[in-house]
Amino acid sequence: MGTAGLNEYISQHFGRSPTFTIVDTESGEIEVVANNSSHMGGNGLPVDALRGKCVQVVIAGGLGPKAISAFQQLGIRVFVGATGTVRDAIDDWMNGFLTEASMDNACREHRH
Repeated sequence: MGTAGLNEYISQHFGRSPTFTIVDTESGEIEVVANNSSHMGGNGLPVDALRGKCVQVVIAGGLGPKAISAFQQLGIRVFVGATGTVRDAIDDWMNGFLTEASMDNACREHRH
């Protein structure tokens, strides 16, 4: 998990992903953002890395209820169940194969 863009593999733990890949599905532009949150030894929350980046949708393997709530407060939709590469995850989302995140499908190990 790093800087491979569309070929990067999806982290199954959103908050512990070393980077986040932002893809503009209209222009094809790609930006890789480092996760410098407290989860990775820095400051703030993983959500903060995407704040102000005009992100409308987050695709993840899974994430906890705090992250889901934080994204909802920012008006960002979150979809879970992604696997494979970023490219695979975008295709799955565009084809309606991913589930919108909710408190019911939040990662159980993050319910603290």
